[in-house]
Amino acid sequence: MDIQQVMKQAQQMQTKMQEVQEALAQKSVEGQSGGGLVKVTLTGKGVVTGVSIADELLNKDEKEVLEDLVAAAFNDTKTKIEDDFQAEMAKVAESMGLPADFKLPM
Repeated sequence: MDIQQVMKQAQQMQTKMQEVQEALAQKSVEGQSGGGLVKVTLTGKGVVTGVSIADELLNKDEKEVLEDLVAAAFNDTKTKIEDDFQAEMAKVAESMGLPADFKLPM
């Protein structure tokens, strides 16, 4: 394989990675905790666009539990976004003839 071919592939990979990042940035992902009692919605870039809290959790005595559930829902959503990104990057790698488990930079 010559260096020009490698450079061309690197440029193609960079372009595809940008496309994937842009597509995921437009995506809205919801995570939850407490069996759905707390839900957090984020964009693919990790911007919180919504928080939903079930009425039964709105009790002063449960403040700490609620705070923990919000944090857990946020983390669940963030994990889903990261998983989506890795899955899309694996597709990019495969389309370029690389192994599916090849780690592309984030």
